Amino acid sequence: MTAAVAESPAPDPAPGPVPGAAPAPDPAAATGTGRGRLVLARLLAARWAVAGAVIVLLLFALAFGGQYLTPWDYATPDYGALRQPPSGQHWFGTNGIGQDVFAQTVRGLQKSLVIGLLVALFSTVLASLFGACAGYFGGWTDRLLMFAVDLMLVFPAFLVITIVSPRLKGAGWLAFVLLLALFNWMITARVVRSMTISLREREFVRAARFMGVRPLRIITRHILPNVASFLIIDATIAVGGAVMSETALSYFGFGVKAPDVSLGTLLAAGTFDAPTFPWLFYFAAGLLVLFVLAVNLIGDGLRDALDPTAEAARTPRRTRTPRRKRGSK
Repeated sequence: MTAAVAESPAPDPAPGPVPGAAPAPDPAAATGTGRGRLVLARLLAARWAVAGAVIVLLLFALAFGGQYLTPWDYATPDYGALRQPPSGQHWFGTNGIGQDVFAQTVRGLQKSLVIGLLVALFSTVLASLFGACAGYFGGWTDRLLMFAVDLMLVFPAFLVITIVSPRLKGAGWLAFVLLLALFNWMITARVVRSMTISLREREFVRAARFMGVRPLRIITRHILPNVASFLIIDATIAVGGAVMSETALSYFGFGVKAPDVSLGTLLAAGTFDAPTFPWLFYFAAGLLVLFVLAVNLIGDGLRDALDPTAEAARTPRRTRTPRRKRGSK
């Protein structure tokens, strides 16, 4: 008795790509896009952070576009209006030699913002490179780099800058930016080092090392992107700190030099006249306080958006207590 074996039909060939059709989406790119949308949604949900971002944008617009709103130059005096209060001709009034305070405030705000941004950028790059290299390589590299960090922390930054800055008069304000950035990166480098030590034993880093990827490429492609959220928050807050440092040093005469102006030089020039001529002091002081407050609000919102556990830890859930039934003791 013979059993007839039915031949199973051959499987259909896998469909090939249709000519002219769009390529399939990359899962990694879709994941990155989804995370970016989630972070943006969390950031937009933080009303104070949005308000801070709007204020910063308006201040930047004022700093770089305010000079086109007035016919007066920040260095050109009006000898017919000495220490005049705010008016239709001089919106923020004039100082002791007839210079327009609005034009000077706009110029000082512009200079302080540029210095703050550059200091935050340079110090963040320096901290990320030092911290990532020290944490990844370990050994003598870690010891030498951390010794340099500890040595920089020992030096009193304000005292060193006050001694060195008068010798850099011919180098311009960019040398002052580099000097501020040189003493503004050590704490961030230590945090990046600690995060790198925990990341270098992760599976994706070990796999890249096993495949023969160069260490610097691993640092730039695997380590730094995973600490980018911390670096973004730190750089955002560092802008406000750098503006405050520049203002303090310029206030004492160690920052921006005349005939250029910054918020610090305007505050220093209007301090003694503030009780009698308040417009010489309070406009620059108000813009400084407003900018630092707005930057801190943005940094707070970025922290909550990039690290949702921070918001959860700050606002603990309310636990409901069970209601007692009537008649129960």
